[in-house]
Amino acid sequence: MAAGDAETLHKTYQLFDLSSLSISSVGPIFSVAAAGSAMVQAAGADVPLAIVLIAIPFILCSWLFLSLNQHFPNSGASYHWSRRIIGINFSNFQAWIVIMAYFWSIPPILIPAAQFTLGALEMHDPSGLLQIVVATLWALFAAGVLLFGARMTARVTQVFLVVEVVSVAFMTIIGYSNWGPAAVGSGTFSFSHIHWAGVIVCMVVAATIVDGWEIDSYAAEETKKPRLTPGWGGIIGAVSVVVYYLLIWPLLLHQLPLNQLKNSGDTLSLWAGTVSPAFLPWMRIAIIASTASGLWLTTFILSRALFAMSRDDVIPGWLGKLNRRRVPYWSIILPIALAMAVVFMQVFFPSMRDLFNLVLSAAGFFLVAEFLLDGINMLSFLLFQHRAVRHRLKIHHHAGLLLGSLIVVASLSAVEILFLFYGPKYIAVGVDQTVGIFLLLGIVYVAWLRWRKKAQSTFVFNADELQVVTNVGPALLKD
Repeated sequence: MAAGDAETLHKTYQLFDLSSLSISSVGPIFSVAAAGSAMVQAAGADVPLAIVLIAIPFILCSWLFLSLNQHFPNSGASYHWSRRIIGINFSNFQAWIVIMAYFWSIPPILIPAAQFTLGALEMHDPSGLLQIVVATLWALFAAGVLLFGARMTARVTQVFLVVEVVSVAFMTIIGYSNWGPAAVGSGTFSFSHIHWAGVIVCMVVAATIVDGWEIDSYAAEETKKPRLTPGWGGIIGAVSVVVYYLLIWPLLLHQLPLNQLKNSGDTLSLWAGTVSPAFLPWMRIAIIASTASGLWLTTFILSRALFAMSRDDVIPGWLGKLNRRRVPYWSIILPIALAMAVVFMQVFFPSMRDLFNLVLSAAGFFLVAEFLLDGINMLSFLLFQHRAVRHRLKIHHHAGLLLGSLIVVASLSAVEILFLFYGPKYIAVGVDQTVGIFLLLGIVYVAWLRWRKKAQSTFVFNADELQVVTNVGPALLKD
């Protein structure tokens, strides 16, 4: 049956919008400022190597996402693809991974958003209450941007993106024109002295600063050309942010001592204050703009995934209700409210702080896991459903996708296993156990969905209508 017009999302976005969302969702300026210290602590001068190594499977993933979007455009993206390709139980587990990956990515943005804002106002060492107030204001602003609809989200994002792009351009010009001798205590990269354990951990941390480009897949149903443009925006975003990082990190490692980078809560402000103090106020504005856009766009991804899950009866249906601007308002409000609750407990309850810090440290594992499962989805699709690939592999253009899928699955599997091995030493004691508990909870969640015996549906989206297919296996859900 076709869904009514009131149940569909607005078709608004074009390629320029999707590319803007993809770049901004990564938040390259915010990512370096907030995660830079942790990356240097893990890998030292080898940070660029870690970024390149994690970027390879991620860029390959963007290529896979393009093909999956062409076959199965849907606001659920990863969650929906596994439903169509492998089956409901696997999809339900991937739903859990998607929720873990994106929800636990929101609280680590809220507090830095408050701290960067207060720092720009020269309010140093603010009280916990003041941080909560400013974080709440940013949460309300992010919710407002999203609740006013897709067009508003795109336009506000593009304004903030201009600030970020200009800041990267100026940083590059200022930094490389003042290259000079290396700072005392700066990092020196050497292929003969690579600290591989630290690089592996840094790769997982880097996963949190390289992801986000996939937002255009979750915006597929809000795109004017659902089978043409989603995926291309992600490729543009993934490549762009890697270029940004490879421009920024050599400057940080050459012009600042490693010890200062390791102990800084804002590596970019540290760089600007050291190399070009006149540029510092603008850099702080750019960091705030990048942080804010990352906040609402991470919530955007989660809200669209929840919207798709609610249609399939994987989560309560009320989470998919649309407002008059056709956005799933409860799927926006609830994650932001829960994220603020986490932040509140982190700030005011010291006994809870360590627990939540441990959980938030595991977010990178689940982000990598999402892309690993997407690689498995693509591999399964090519081997078992795409008959032309299976029978005429040598002459079919999907042969490259098959190779890409194999590389993604192999490399990200290795990263996840090594993370569990090295994570307790370099990130936090017990992070491996935390990941294990959440994975077990995911299995319990899948078992509960089977046990309740409520019929689940699979909405199949195309450019003209939204159809619902109930209780059919993946082999029957053709694009």
